[in-house]
Amino acid sequence: MSDGALPLILSVEGLSQIRARYPSENVMVAESGVVLSEVQDVAEEMGVMFPLSLASEGSARIGGLLATNAGGVNVLRYGNARDQVLGIEAVLADGTIINGLKRLRKDNTGYDLRHLIIGSEGTLGVITAAALRLMPRPSEVGTALLAVPTAAAALKLLNLAQQLAPGLISAFELMHKQGIEFLAEAGFAVNVPLKPVPEWLVLIEIGLPRGMSASGLLEQIFADGLAGELVIDGVIAASQSQRDALWAIRETIPEANRKIGAVASHDIALPLSEIPDFLSRAAAAIAKIGSFRINAFGHLGDGNLHYNVFPPFGLARAAVAHLAAAVTETVHDMVDALDGSVSAEHGLGRHKMPDLERYGDPGKIFAMRAIKHALDPLGIMNPGAVLRASEA
Repeated sequence: MSDGALPLILSVEGLSQIRARYPSENVMVAESGVVLSEVQDVAEEMGVMFPLSLASEGSARIGGLLATNAGGVNVLRYGNARDQVLGIEAVLADGTIINGLKRLRKDNTGYDLRHLIIGSEGTLGVITAAALRLMPRPSEVGTALLAVPTAAAALKLLNLAQQLAPGLISAFELMHKQGIEFLAEAGFAVNVPLKPVPEWLVLIEIGLPRGMSASGLLEQIFADGLAGELVIDGVIAASQSQRDALWAIRETIPEANRKIGAVASHDIALPLSEIPDFLSRAAAAIAKIGSFRINAFGHLGDGNLHYNVFPPFGLARAAVAHLAAAVTETVHDMVDALDGSVSAEHGLGRHKMPDLERYGDPGKIFAMRAIKHALDPLGIMNPGAVLRASEA
């Protein structure tokens, strides 16, 4: 590619059709330009659900969600985006079409190209359609906001809840008091029903089959957690509007973060047992770099935390921006030492490409480069993302 070459932007907005519905199979075939919320609406019309759920579902398109293997709040129960897909249709760099829309649960005819393309961030091919796996809709859903004394207690509460409700927990979100304070600081009128606001909060949601009581099960989790000193307070939603209000707390925190302005943001994953120790050690290490505010929150159920570092109250981000690289290096080095990931659900793109080189397994990187060269020898598919263009 010459220095004067212009980048090519490919839009899948025109691929916006639901090609087919298979109610007896709980399958839908959707083109890559279909917005996630539309897929959810169609699934609801079919009497089932598409469980992928995240804050941007009103604008995010299926192709992009699969290209980045999006996560969201329901990973604990239903898995990542790739787990919701039975097959894909994709176009490779040379125009070859992968016609992989078979609606099969089992198909061991060679390499699974579906999972190779999903999560490749457009560097191996362009997803044009997908056969999506739909799930039965729970007959009853329950949501509770629980105050816990520590992150370690939250982890023990997760284990307790899984024992009392095996396979029924849809979401288990961890939030820190700093995130709640950011809501007020950023001007969001979000009501937090627990006063005073505790150091740590857990938002738990369960989905149950007919004949089971969501409120009764949540009350049992609360009672057993209280007896085990894992819970110190809590509220259980008694209506859909109350459920929505509790979820508004969690879903507005990222917006408040953007208004406050982070010095450094991190999308990390850790083995569950390592999370409490990481939180205490990382805070101590960052304090040695400078004075910061830390908002750690996210999907405790699957080990994915959004670990964001902010300037002190009243100080502009620009005043400490020169420390951002040191903060990120400290966080990522610690995550890597604990066998975690520095890119849990948002992909590598170009910004995190050096992180793959620093922390990635050499054997994995070798295989990735070989695959990239085999499928895109000219490096025209999303050049510069994931792998360096000169090395891809």
